[in-house]
Formats: sequence, structure tokens, C-alpha cells
Amino acid sequence: MEQDSDRAFIKDKNVVKRLVIKLGTAVVTKKEGGIALERLQVLCEQIKELRSQDYEVILVTSGAVALGRQALKDRISVHNSRYLFVYFEYWRLELNGKACAAVGQPDLMALFKTVFSEDVTQAQCLVTESDFRGKDFQKQLKETVEHLLSLKAIPLFNENDAVSTRTDPYEDSSGIFWDNDSLAALLAKELKADLLILMSDVDGLYNGPPCNTDSELIHTYIKEKHQGKITFGEKSRVGRGGMAAKVKAAVDAASGGIPVVITSGFDGHNVTRVLQGERVGTLFPRDTNKEESLVENAREMAIAAKESSRRLQAMTSEERKRILLDIADALEGNSHIIHVENEADVCEAEHAGYEKSLISRLALNPGKITRLANNIRLLANMEDPIGCLSRKTQLADGFILERISCPLGVLLVIFESRPDALVQIASLAIRSGNGLLLKGGKEAKRSNAILHKIITDAIPESVGRKLVGLVTSRYEIPDLLKLDDNLINLVIPRGSNKLVSRIKNLTKIPVLGHTDGACHVYIDRSAKMDMAKQIVLDAKEDYPAACNAMETLLVHKELAHTADFNDFIVELRKKGVNLYGGSRESSLLNIPQADSLSTEYSSMACTVEVVDDVHAAIEHINKNESAHTDCIIAEDQEVVEAFLGQVDSAVVSHNASARFSDGARFGLGAEVGISTSRIHARGPGLLTTKWIIRGRGQVVDGDKGVTCTHKNIPTETDGGTQEKRKEENMSKYLLHSLIFSAGFLLYPFICRRA
Repeated sequence: MEQDSDRAFIKDKNVVKRLVIKLGTAVVTKKEGGIALERLQVLCEQIKELRSQDYEVILVTSGAVALGRQALKDRISVHNSRYLFVYFEYWRLELNGKACAAVGQPDLMALFKTVFSEDVTQAQCLVTESDFRGKDFQKQLKETVEHLLSLKAIPLFNENDAVSTRTDPYEDSSGIFWDNDSLAALLAKELKADLLILMSDVDGLYNGPPCNTDSELIHTYIKEKHQGKITFGEKSRVGRGGMAAKVKAAVDAASGGIPVVITSGFDGHNVTRVLQGERVGTLFPRDTNKEESLVENAREMAIAAKESSRRLQAMTSEERKRILLDIADALEGNSHIIHVENEADVCEAEHAGYEKSLISRLALNPGKITRLANNIRLLANMEDPIGCLSRKTQLADGFILERISCPLGVLLVIFESRPDALVQIASLAIRSGNGLLLKGGKEAKRSNAILHKIITDAIPESVGRKLVGLVTSRYEIPDLLKLDDNLINLVIPRGSNKLVSRIKNLTKIPVLGHTDGACHVYIDRSAKMDMAKQIVLDAKEDYPAACNAMETLLVHKELAHTADFNDFIVELRKKGVNLYGGSRESSLLNIPQADSLSTEYSSMACTVEVVDDVHAAIEHINKNESAHTDCIIAEDQEVVEAFLGQVDSAVVSHNASARFSDGARFGLGAEVGISTSRIHARGPGLLTTKWIIRGRGQVVDGDKGVTCTHKNIPTETDGGTQEKRKEENMSKYLLHSLIFSAGFLLYPFICRRA
């Protein structure tokens, strides 16, 4: 099937995840009457497959009236008698549509239960136009659907014709909605769907009657080109709409920012083909003016953040410090309103049935707000990270080269639902002179909004409150990712590898993301076992879901049969750690074999493997690496140096827990993640570097103008001894090598999946 460049966005589940699919009566029933069972089975199999691929599917289905009419006619036919025919003239009976709907609706739900089988839970959602006029209905609607989708159920919507107050439900095309096509469009907007698929009995919208051989299918509907220039035929043979109704609904949804595809429901595979970007049916792109507006808004946000960041960089360290102290005071001063907004988010998350761990991360109690404020004050009082000199070289007499730290520019950070992340990221960006665009999880939308307002209100007008921008619509993310003209300098998606990969595929902007945190701890035969036990238990149980938690324990073969190591294993089990073995250790300890030697459990579980020596440990780590954080526990210095020098990870630790791999503990404030990239960002950090040349009119002149000596100059400025300064300079150099890239700063628990 031919691909369509206009539909490339549909293939990306980061852009299109939530679908509203509308099945018309002509799709559900046969032309001669009765249920189109085989057709429905194929369609529902496709929907089941989409659900298994983590699509969120909402169905709007017609057919209740048709099913009810057929059932009532069958009943009348069975019970008719000559007496009834003569006296009651049942053959002339005009069946009431509302009565048909009341009879047919249970049959419709029973039908879907049959075709979906027990694999899928369906939920009946009957609505009327009057419902949407209710003050609290939209809120309740969203909460119910969100909860159903979180449970992997499929909401089935239909208008409750049996009690509809519409005067003429089959003709009235005014009001909030007037048929199931317009209902589907309304629901797509209310529930913030990413795509609406209207399934018809024809292949899509034609420029003439579909039965005419010279009529052509319109693959992409362009409002300015097609509106008012297509003549529609009769309405649907059984429903109330037809193609005119579908086009009207599609235009309405597209103008509200929801792309629509009208396609045939007679081919059950068309839903899948649409999502694969194939050229089936007619695409109604989201309104062009709206799309351009979103792109322009995204560009304006990025430009404003960049301009503000430059003004921020021009300020002194004390002035930036003052901004942070004002933010800390403002957070504490507004703790009550923060609590109110946060409580609303928590209540909504609880009502939606989110996991307790997410709700716990979402909650901002007064103690947490105080800790956030105090952490900001600590950050404010740290050494200024901008302009730190890490290298100074005399290229020639009177010709000096310096390397200093500097901000990255504008950062786009997409993070999970924890609202305290917003505060930490924003404060770190301000301290380091970076502009910032933030996209938090929808679960924390109220908390994020109030925190963003408090922070930006504390930023002086001389810098600009647009220094920190809050992205509120997921539609803006693809538009921001298109800004690869140096407006956004780094994108940091905080979530799974899948999310990071999607973001990388959508942008040419550098993306910071780490691989799985499958961290190793190696216990050498020279290790002190008491120390080893303490370190390993901390690395595993301090925060098992963190990216720097231990996932694999490597043990020297000479320790594997010792009483000390046996006690060690018993202690791990007592703590609730589930153990899995490598190819050697599973048989030694009688534990199940691990599915993979590079598993990141993110829970109280780990792999245990025996290795011959430090070189085997190094080989194992480098072969099954995540290149995140790896540790050695040993006293043999030669073994230690071999491990530290040859393990190719962002952070390598000796006789210390892997949990120390963290921006805050490195003295960098906090972090968003540990970068495992090698070029150029690695480790935790916030800044990059730039080179400064200080000359006296030197020129190259074919490399004859200057004879370079490349003499390193001590960066001593405080009058201390040269050796002392050399040591301090080396420490600073190592620190800024870690800062050198672009990590960002938040506690490692935020490194976990969104």
C-alpha cells in the first residue's frame, strides 16, 4: 500500500496514541439486515491488537436502533395471529426509534462482548446532548474514561436515543452534537484524542458520487479547496448521517486540533493501515492555521527563553543567587496554595486508579516544600558554576588559551509526574544561566502550573519571566522538536529507552539520554566482607527503582563457597531481594537462571554471577554494559586500578555504593540523569565549556606567524603553593569534566521511567 507523506506523523506513537474510532450503522449491520458479524470480528481483532500495543482506544458505535428494530419485527412476526392482523393491523405498525434504541442497546453491548471475547473489558457509556450542558459532566466524563483506559478497558460510547430530548433526533443538526459522527468528534476534542477514525461504508470522500467511474478518492481534504464544492448524495441507508455528516464532523474535529481519517469499515484491516501511514481513506489534517499557530507559539517560547538566558548570563553570581533565594522564600510563602492545587492532582490521580507509587511521588506535603526551599538555598550558596577556569595554556609568548565552563543555552526537559522535579530543574537552570522549557506529566498539571507561576513571578523583569517556559500541550512537543536552528540546544527526555528513542527519531536537536541502569558491583577476593555486605545492601535496597541501583552482583570464584559469602546471600534474602543466577551461579546457589545478564530489574531483585578474577569481571561488565555506574570492592590496589581504568562506564566506584552516582552527591546540586553518551556528554552535569584566546595581534600566516610552545600555566590565583593549587585544579578539572555536557539535575529517582 502506498505511503502518504502527509500521514507520517500518524505512525509515531509518541504523537498518536489515543484513538477515537467511530463505527457507523452501515458498518455494524448488513445491507439486507442483521449483524455483519464477520466484519465486526475482524475490526475488533484489530482493536485488540492495538490495545496490546499500548494504544488507547475509545469506540463510538451506532447500531442500537437497527438491532432493536430488527428484534421487534422478529418478535411481532413470531407472535402475530390472524386476529391481530385484522384488529390491530400490526403490519402497518410504525416502530418508534426511541423504543428500538431501548431494545437494541443491550443487544449491541452483548454483540461486542461476543466479538471481543473475554480478552477485552468493554464499558458502556451512554450519553445525551443534555449531559454535555451539565456543569460537572465534562469533568466526570474525563475522569471515568481516563480510569477505564488506565485499566486497559475499551469505552463504548453511543447516544442514549431512548431518553434523548432532541425534538427530531434523526434530522436535527444543530446543538452540541446531532448524530454519532458529531458525537465522535466532540468526544475526540473533550478527551484530547490524537486521531479520530470515522468508519463508513465507502472508502472515503470522493469528488463525485462514488458509483461514478470518473469520481476520484480525495486522499487529503483541504478546507479551502474542497469545502462547498462537493455534492453529497443521500444519507446513510440505516443511520441518520451519511458522508455529509461525516465530513461536517471531521471538519469540526480538525478545526479543534484533532486529525481525522474517514475510511471504509468494510475492510477490517483499515484501522491498522491508517496507523501505518498508508494512503487509505481521506485525511482531514488538523486545521492548518491552528498548526501554524502552535509552531509559531513553540518558536516564540524558545526565542523568549534564549533571550532571557542571555540576560541571565550577563548577571553576576550574586544576582543569580538572589533570584534563587527569592524563589525559595516564595515557595514557602505560597505553600498553602501549592498544597491546594497539589491535593487536587492527587485526588484526581487516586480517582483515576493510578499506582500508589506514582501518587506518592505526586504528593507535595508542607515538609517537602520546605526541603525544596532549603535545597534551593544550598544551591544558591554553591560556587558559581559559570566561568570556572579548567585549563590555561601559553601557546606562545603573550598568547594565552583558556578553557572555561559556560551554559548550554536553552534546554527542553520532558519529565515524569513528580512536581518537585520542576522546582529542582528550574532552580538549577537559573544558577547555571540556562533557559528552560519544561513538559511535565499530565497527572501534575495543576501542581506544575502553580509552581511555574511562583517561580517565574520571582524572576526579575530585567531577565524576563519567559526564561522558564511551561509546555502545557503534548501537541507542542513535536513542534518544539522541529526547532533545530539553534533555538533549543539540548533535549532531555526523562523516561524509558523507548521514549528516548522516539524523541531522537523526531528531532535533529542533540538528545541526552542514558541506556538502562544495569549497574554492577564486583566483590574481589581481597575485599573486606563486612564492608562488601554494607555496600551491596545499600546499592540494592536504598532505592531499588533508581537508575544507579545495583542490578548485578559479581563475585570472585574463591569467595563463592565461603561461609562469609553464604551469610551474605542469606542477608540479601532476608531483606527481600529475589536472586537470579548467571550460568555459573544459578547451579551453585540453586536459584533460577536470569533471562539476561544485563537485566535492569528496578525492584528488589538482582543477578548473581561468579567470575574468575577482576579481568573476567571487567570483561563481563563491558560485554553486558549499560555504561552507567559500576563498582569494585577490593583492597588489592593493582586490581582496583585495573578495574577503574578498564571498565568503560560513565561513573566507576571503588569501595563505595553505586548510589553515590548522583549530581547532588557530586556537589552539582541535583540531576536529571546520568548520561552514558561518549560524545560529548557523559556523567551528571549541567554545563559545557568554551575556549578563550587572549592575544596581542598574532596571525597564523601559513603557520609561520607564531611558534607555539603549548606550555601549561598553573591557574593559581589565591597565593597558595603551586602543588596545592595543582591538586585543587585537578579536582576542579575532574568535576567540570563531569559537568562538561548536559545532564540535568534531579535526584536519581526521577531518572526512572515516566
